[in-house]
Amino acid sequence: MTIKDAQQIVDEWINSTGVRYFNELTNMAILTEEVGEVARIIARKYGEQSFKESDKGKDLADEFADVLFVLICLANQTGVDLTEALKKNLEKKTNRDSLRHRNNEKLR
Repeated sequence: MTIKDAQQIVDEWINSTGVRYFNELTNMAILTEEVGEVARIIARKYGEQSFKESDKGKDLADEFADVLFVLICLANQTGVDLTEALKKNLEKKTNRDSLRHRNNEKLR
C-alpha cells in the first residue's frame, strides 16, 4: 500500500463507515490522545515505568496505526498530499542535516 493508497482508503472508509470526518480541531485532539497512548507504551516497554494492569495487552503496532489513521484524516481534510509532503521533507532534512549528523561526535 502506498501513502496515496492509504489516503484514498481512509477517505473511502470515513465516507462509508465513519459517516463523515470529525472537524479538524477534534481530529487534532484525537491525534494528541493517540500519540499519548504510543508514549505510554514506549515509556513502559523501553523506559523505567512499569506496566499497570490496564496497560497490559496494549499493542504498540495498533497504537501506531491509530496515529497514522488520524494523521491521514487530517491530511485529507486539509488537502495535504502526504507523499509529496514526505518527499519534500526528506529532501529538506538531507540538505540541512547530512553533514551535521555525520560530524556529530555523539553519533559515533
